[in-house]
Amino acid sequence: MNKISVREISRKTGFSPATVSKSLNHRAGVSQQTADIIIQAARDLGYQRTEHLDQVRFVVARKNGAIIDESTFHPAVIEGVEKQARQFGLQTTFVHLDIAAGAAYRKRVDELCSDASGAILLLGTELGEDDFDDFSEAENRLVLLDSWSDRHYFNAVTIANEDSAFRAVSYLVSRGHRTIGYLAGDFRIQNFKYREAGYRRALEAAGITFDPARCVTLGTTLERAHADMCTWLGNHPSTEMPTAYFADNDVLAVGALRAFNEAGYSIPDDVSIIGFDDLAFSSFSNPPLTTIHVPKQEIGQLAVRMLMESMTDPQHYTRKVQVSTNFVERASVRSYM
Repeated sequence: MNKISVREISRKTGFSPATVSKSLNHRAGVSQQTADIIIQAARDLGYQRTEHLDQVRFVVARKNGAIIDESTFHPAVIEGVEKQARQFGLQTTFVHLDIAAGAAYRKRVDELCSDASGAILLLGTELGEDDFDDFSEAENRLVLLDSWSDRHYFNAVTIANEDSAFRAVSYLVSRGHRTIGYLAGDFRIQNFKYREAGYRRALEAAGITFDPARCVTLGTTLERAHADMCTWLGNHPSTEMPTAYFADNDVLAVGALRAFNEAGYSIPDDVSIIGFDDLAFSSFSNPPLTTIHVPKQEIGQLAVRMLMESMTDPQHYTRKVQVSTNFVERASVRSYM
């Protein structure tokens, strides 16, 4: 590990630690003149950047567990990370961070971000923009997974959320549905916001007016999604029911599907449902869920390759790569043609 820290270079130059880190890591957001000053100061202080990686750290950042505790998404991503890391001769270690831990969380983040021998793959599914501040001064390589930052310049691998949702809702339109509802997770992570944008864009493209009354907000665990949908059904007559729903993810879709079944609705004869993620249990729901398949292992593999490329061919810009999805047609959608 380097004896000269980013903070020492910051004190010498007067630039913020974040600006110093960006310059040393060849990230975007810093002028060439500023970068030259910082790099020269680093040399004067004897800063030696470690470019040899011993390991890749897969970091799961947990904000409240409302999404990642219920999903099988990240274990599948981990498989891809481990497979690709082995091909580069790297060991994969796993770190779980809980933001609720406060000072202990921030201390652990500082430790991770100051060890240049280990690159970070940060699963930021539950993180918001302010949460990325803690990682902005990282001295090592970092790639965001399943999230991105509008304020900080990180390389990122994300899902094509908006386009995928647009495709799913357009499929419902092509099957004759004109009243299409939206099952929204009550914890509005970035993915959900962009999926909602895709839902709205598909309605607009089809000439269908967005109706907030057709949107149902559900908890993001199976138990809460089921309970919230049961409550909503108990307060709304069947005459107000859309013919189809697009759900933020499979957890919401399957929880709602169970509530519909218990309330006497037939899926898909009375109501059609589409999920998102293609989690393992979605093919075993009653009926099997039409959904959007996310290539989870491939996302992990791509993130590792992006890390290695940032070392072998560093650039003064960052990349946000959106991975496309596949539509999986099962039995939870009927045609109204």
